[in-house]
Amino acid sequence: MSRVFLIGAGPGDPELLTIKALRRLLSADVVLHDSLVDARIIGMASPAARLIDVGKRCGRHSASQSEICRLLVAEALAGHVVVRLKGGDPMVFGRASEEMEALRAHNISFEIIPGITAATAAAAALELSLSTRGVARSVHFLTGHGAEGGLPAHDWVSLTKSGGTLVVYMGSQTLGGMAAHFIESGMEPDMPAIAVENASLAQQRTLRGTIATLPRLVEREATTGPILIMIGQALQEAVPANYNAGAHAEISGKAATVLTRCFS
Repeated sequence: MSRVFLIGAGPGDPELLTIKALRRLLSADVVLHDSLVDARIIGMASPAARLIDVGKRCGRHSASQSEICRLLVAEALAGHVVVRLKGGDPMVFGRASEEMEALRAHNISFEIIPGITAATAAAAALELSLSTRGVARSVHFLTGHGAEGGLPAHDWVSLTKSGGTLVVYMGSQTLGGMAAHFIESGMEPDMPAIAVENASLAQQRTLRGTIATLPRLVEREATTGPILIMIGQALQEAVPANYNAGAHAEISGKAATVLTRCFS
């Protein structure tokens, strides 16, 4: 029987948490959670569970990855049911491979419980498909944050030529550099680009522009929440006639149109 569960908490909205994830949270003795996991989701854990904040925000870690692995192993060997609660999906830029390696090294069984990743949550909120027949036949998930804190060494030319939709996680601090690389690699400056802050949450904001204008727009708006960046022709789709203008705040890099978000 598994003693450790690597669980995806989803993009933030507690209603997007899976039923299986909730069951495991309720049975946990110990929950090691990321800082970006919504407090309402953490609050779903068993009242008897010990809650340990291990940080893991882009550029700011309260616990090193080696310390997180050590805690996972120690708590499991002590006989506890351990939940490692990660934002989004644990297998998408979640450092899950290092944690699985540590558990396997100590013959500790574990289970992966997937979560909704920010890319699909943002696409759903905007009613935009990341793949569109005849326009975008592929979707590429990229990290905008390298291991040493700078811009990763992506193959910018290949990504530009792919013709697919590019989704960049943890890219708000390096967006200017990424945009320059893409344009230098042949991407048209007017390629549609969208930044979504706090995807799925009540305070979600959408910044629409192009690969050339989005970096300045993100900087101007002084975003503070987690940012997801999407780039590609599939994002050019017209806003549907039944689009809910009250569903999120939207700022355009061209017309500076603002739509406010309302919740009951």
